[in-house]
Amino acid sequence: MYLHLGKNTTVDTDDIIAILDLDNITIAKYSREFLRIAEEEGFVRSVTDDIPKSVVLCETNNQSVVYITNISSKALAGRVKRTKNFSEYSLYSLDE
Repeated sequence: MYLHLGKNTTVDTDDIIAILDLDNITIAKYSREFLRIAEEEGFVRSVTDDIPKSVVLCETNNQSVVYITNISSKALAGRVKRTKNFSEYSLYSLDE
């Protein structure tokens, strides 16, 4: 299945490593450092003209891509959860 991130950008759900809330990850020093290095290395792709809300980390053909989107992490995770069978995974949510 594919997940729409914005600006005509979709990713294969099998390529998604993490869906992260931008406000939460910018608090931690190591997360900020990761985003800074990813941007310097050219791995960051902004798929929004609005206020960014989420970061979607993907790996395709051994190439990492960090997408910045205005769709909330909760909405993105909900869409993925509806399309995939997570019986073998442990899902963690702050809302549950």
